[in-house]
Amino acid sequence: MMDAHRLTRRSFLGGGLALAGATLLPAGAARAAVADLDFVSALEAARAIRRGDVSSVELTTRMLDRIALHNKHLNAIATLAADGALARARAADEARARGEWWGPFHGVPCTVKDTFEVTGVATTAGSATLKNHIPERDAVVVLRLRRAGAVVLGKTNVPLWASDWQSYNEVFGASNNPWNLARTPGGSTGGGAAALAAGLTYLEPGSDIGGSIRVPAHFCGVYGHKPTQGVVPLRGHIPPPPGTPPSPPSLLAVAGPLARSAADLRAALEVLGGPDEEDARAFRWSLPPARGTRLADYRIGFVLDDPACRVSSDVGEVLARTIEALRRAGAKLEEGWPKGVSPAQQYDTYLYLLNSVFAFNLRDDQVDATRRRAENQDGSYAAKQALAWTAPFKHFSAAVSRRNAARAVWQEYFRTHDAFLLPTAFVAAFPHDHSPRIFDRRLTTPEGSRQYLDLLFWISFATLTGFPATTAPIGLTRDGLPVGIQIVGPHLEDATPIDVAGRLAEVIGGFTPPKGF
Repeated sequence: MMDAHRLTRRSFLGGGLALAGATLLPAGAARAAVADLDFVSALEAARAIRRGDVSSVELTTRMLDRIALHNKHLNAIATLAADGALARARAADEARARGEWWGPFHGVPCTVKDTFEVTGVATTAGSATLKNHIPERDAVVVLRLRRAGAVVLGKTNVPLWASDWQSYNEVFGASNNPWNLARTPGGSTGGGAAALAAGLTYLEPGSDIGGSIRVPAHFCGVYGHKPTQGVVPLRGHIPPPPGTPPSPPSLLAVAGPLARSAADLRAALEVLGGPDEEDARAFRWSLPPARGTRLADYRIGFVLDDPACRVSSDVGEVLARTIEALRRAGAKLEEGWPKGVSPAQQYDTYLYLLNSVFAFNLRDDQVDATRRRAENQDGSYAAKQALAWTAPFKHFSAAVSRRNAARAVWQEYFRTHDAFLLPTAFVAAFPHDHSPRIFDRRLTTPEGSRQYLDLLFWISFATLTGFPATTAPIGLTRDGLPVGIQIVGPHLEDATPIDVAGRLAEVIGGFTPPKGF
């Protein structure tokens, strides 16, 4: 960090790396220009670099300085790679001076969730067993971000094995929400969402199986996109443990971007998407255009509450205002679940499949006791987990069949509708709770105490079906905490929910920085 502080615009230019043909501002104006870019989108930052308003080194140094100032309160950045970032920034500036342009994020400082392997940078997934794990190659998403010109600042904090809606672990400690330091920024991409909201990075790749992109975006007031299942390769993501042989595509998990604008989400998805090495020999991927160009073009369904998971009144008020803004903007709105969708059944199917993914945690000496627990199907999360971990394979096959049926129902709905809106979570960001038994945790709402694991409900439908879903910031609760709405779109038509998110910003406002940053 001291090298980053000493590297100024004057010393950079004095070192013989002046940009040939660039129109750079005087030193004082340049410092002001850099400060003005703290909360712009990644694409805007790239345009500023391309115009010569600022260099990549100046922007990277600015981010390192802001991290030094604010990260001690947030603990969002787990591992800093300052030397590598500055070297990459210098290379980006030299390339621009030669007339080269690497891609849409040329020279833009970004962070990476500490579940994606980054060459030469510790990648832990929050586990002490991996605190010395230094990968020898990049995860696919990191490689593709670099090819698009991004500068990797470092890694952002996550929960142990990316398995919580709070980002804390014994290696790096707990991350805090920039809107309220006593509250969680979410998980598992919580450090990344906090860093984006606080102006410590411009873009973050995340991963999502239980809302790990969407919930942190909702808690921190940023944008997050869960892509269509299989669009973004997961190779190089932990879990599974590093060195695990290649396996079939994940049934539920995806990788996708978080950002401060919907336009960044789309640009990032176009960079990150497409088949991995082996499949790329035969397959290509392209992002279909959005179905509309204004809100009035869209036919949108919505559900803002459900008896199975009541939304707290403070969150519900913000969601309701958003629906009214859409109505005034001319969007064609239709309330109610799609025909044929059984929320309770689809949620149960999701829970079964989600728990099945983690059945590897069951030790041989725990099997008999877990089977006995599975026999007591009292409706609890613990009993449902026990069943998914011990039931015969035919139960898993039946759950996959129900999942496929759910996909067909939603796809039929999207023949006549363009998007579906629903809450991202029933609460806003909540106070830290690191009690060890996740089944016993409770969340406080204005209407009373709720089960912690109810956080799975609203994100389950897009994850079960594999459909794309974008969370967009839509305002603050009466206590000043961000609220995000979830926009589900048609299979493989990720640009449509992203576009709706961007159009929403035109009528209700988009990202707003938290005070004090």
